[in-house]
Amino acid sequence: MLPLTDTIPSRTFPAVNWALLAANVVVFLLMVGNDRLTEAWVATLALVPARLLANPLDPTQLLTIFTSMFMHGGWFHLFSNMLALYIFGDNVEDRMGSQRYLIFYLLCGVAAAFAHILFNPTSPIPTVGASGALSGVLAAYLLFFPTARVVTLIPIFFLPWLVEIPAVVYLGLWFISQLANGLFSIIIDVQEMGGVAWWAHIGGFVAGLVLAPLFRQRRYVRRYYLDEYYPW
Repeated sequence: MLPLTDTIPSRTFPAVNWALLAANVVVFLLMVGNDRLTEAWVATLALVPARLLANPLDPTQLLTIFTSMFMHGGWFHLFSNMLALYIFGDNVEDRMGSQRYLIFYLLCGVAAAFAHILFNPTSPIPTVGASGALSGVLAAYLLFFPTARVVTLIPIFFLPWLVEIPAVVYLGLWFISQLANGLFSIIIDVQEMGGVAWWAHIGGFVAGLVLAPLFRQRRYVRRYYLDEYYPW
């Protein structure tokens, strides 16, 4: 299933969401155009659980929690993350406000990183991607817009079908799939199946569920009173 758009228009310009999209794309283009730069950045800026736990107070290692959020391992990795951020992020920013949204996004990314480290403490595999922070955005969207519908492309017998799926169903199934894969990775004792950091997704989503109500912008409803005019 490939999400294409949602049915909730944003009422404000999502400046932070566009900035996040641009930052991820620019970093990827810089990396993909230079093999040496890619190797150097992955070696120094990607999150490596075993390396960070070996030097937990090293600022350069702690910084990788943030730098790894803006790096991706391939075109499909970038495309899938940025498409979801484009579809769901603008509405969440609209509901939170730009500054709160940015802090929320980064905190969810941090929570995702720690969840990944918790379940993969000895992993020497570099971890990159915005998926953890994005998972928090999906959780916030689920809380704020449960009745929204996601226009989804579903290929059936090689024919594209466009289906509107309730957000609560689409995102609920997405989280269940992440949880199932995360639990399966523990059962078979594989830290990262197929290069996917399942527990980062789960950690980011749970963090989003917890933090989103705290970051929701209070909206004050203005009440207008009409003066009554009397003929006398």
